[in-house]
Order: sequence, then structure tokens, then C-alpha cells
Amino acid sequence: MKTIIGKIIIDILTSIYQPFWFAILLSIMTMFFYLYVKCPEGAGKGWKVAVYTWISHFKKDREFRKKYILFFYITMVLFKTLINRNRWMNPLSDVWGVWGIYTYNSVTGQRVLTSECIENFLLLMPYIILIFWNFEEKIFGKKVIYREIVLESIKIAFLSSLMIELLQLLLRLGTFQISDLFFNTAGGLVGGIVYFLVNAVMERIRRVLSGMFSSFS
Repeated sequence: MKTIIGKIIIDILTSIYQPFWFAILLSIMTMFFYLYVKCPEGAGKGWKVAVYTWISHFKKDREFRKKYILFFYITMVLFKTLINRNRWMNPLSDVWGVWGIYTYNSVTGQRVLTSECIENFLLLMPYIILIFWNFEEKIFGKKVIYREIVLESIKIAFLSSLMIELLQLLLRLGTFQISDLFFNTAGGLVGGIVYFLVNAVMERIRRVLSGMFSSFS
């Protein structure tokens, strides 16, 4: 069991470490485009002004920081699922996919430990949390309801996972797998539930603090 847990942790940390700096740099570049679409006041004034404007918005603008974190994680996901993939001759060679922590070598028949299903489960969990964090009011309006959280989590996670799988199929980058769709969607659902619980706790804390301050006034 210790060996299994150690192998899974190493695989997950490796999948995070590999695209980390690439994701940071690409997210910075992406946010330059976002910045000059939303706030073009520094456009055409040289790279020093552009960098200063970017840093200034990052320090002062909470929404800008939220978008940066979202783009950063999306880049991490794309690197893991599409960018850092070898081409496959037959992307439909294993449609059913991997459903446990062990798989079997098709040549030797040897059982091999894999963290693929766990990684797929965790992949879209932060993604859903960040989507809701950035676009909560647009998606849910003024009040976050549990039923809507569940439905939106499943819908967004499934459609995002399906888009990735279809791109893998069309570009021959990896294999189209039903197990990926299932674990990505399940992880996204858990991410949505986590967001709802944290949101509910924070709202409760705000109400308690508001009541305490009003009693002192």
C-alpha cells in the first residue's frame, strides 16, 4: 500500500511540475491580450509601459488575478491532455480506458501500477472551482443553489472533457477513452460540491461577523 501511494503521489507531482513554468509564461502572455482588450490604455506606448500596466493590474485588480489563475490552470490542463502528447496511429485503440489503479501490458501481460484514473478524477476539480469563482454571478445569479451547482458542474466538466477527448481523437494526440470522460466529470462534480460548501461556510462566517459588528455599534 505504501508503494502504491508513493507511486501515485510521484506521478501526480510530476504531472504538475512538467508544465508549471510553461503555464506561468503562457498565462502571462494570454493576460497581456486580455488586458489590452479590456483596458487598452497602455497600448502602443512601448514594452516598459505594457509591463508596468500588467503588474499594476495584477496588484490592484482582483478580477484580473482571478482570470490569471484560471488561464494558468487551463494551460496546465491543455499541456497535460494535448500539448505534451505523442501522436497515436490509432486513437480508438482503447476506447473503454483504465478504470482502476492497475492496467495490463498488452505485450507481456504484466500488471502495471498506474495513477491515470486518479489523475483524471483530479484534473477538472480545480477547473470547475475556478470557473465558478470567476463567473459565479453569470452562471447562478445572486444565489448559489446546490441543485444548480450539481447540474452545472456535471455539464461543464462533461463538455470540457468531451472537447478534449474529441481533439485527442481528431489530432491523434492520445486515445479517446470513456473512462476519461467518467472520471473527469466525477471530479468536476466533486469540485462543484467543494465550491458550494466553501461558499456556504464563508457566507455563514460573513453573517456571524456582520451580526457581531452590528451588536457593537
